[in-house]
Amino acid sequence: MRELIVAEFITLDGVIQAPGGADEDTEGGFTHGGWTQPYWHDDIGAHFFQAMSQADTILLGRKTWQIHGGAFELMAGDPFADTLNNIPKYVVSTTLESVSAWRNSTLIRDNVVETVRQLKQQPGKNILVDGSSVLIQTLAQHDLVDEYSLHVYPLVLGSGKRLFPPGKRLDLTLVEASPLPTGVVFMRYRRTA
Repeated sequence: MRELIVAEFITLDGVIQAPGGADEDTEGGFTHGGWTQPYWHDDIGAHFFQAMSQADTILLGRKTWQIHGGAFELMAGDPFADTLNNIPKYVVSTTLESVSAWRNSTLIRDNVVETVRQLKQQPGKNILVDGSSVLIQTLAQHDLVDEYSLHVYPLVLGSGKRLFPPGKRLDLTLVEASPLPTGVVFMRYRRTA
């Protein structure tokens, strides 16, 4: 069975909203976008390349799919962008009419939980999810996440979209932890059976 891996940039208070840029996601009046930038270290990129090498499918919510697709589709020739452009992608959305804006994408409109269960049963490598706060909370609520691969940033934002669903208990086991010189800590947690 394939595993579903959630890879996120996250603050100490659990916020995952708009890590990459000021205007990335301002929903709810969020004004802290781009909070990862002062903490960049090349090991962060290496961790994502490693996660991508162990995956053959990406699962995303609509907003993250649109943000990633709008950026990476235009970056042909960049090794990371080429990997993302060529890998099969599934986007969960009830509002998208077409997924032609980013190649190799398939739309999931309904029965998300059952569709993801079926994807996990197919042969292949890991299924990777990033961003996609609403989708990840649904996946966690239904115990579909096998591992959380987190870059934990040394700041508290006080507001923003959170990784974990409120009211859901998750028992996790730490399998890796490594601090980076910029204060970020890379941690991998697996769901405890």
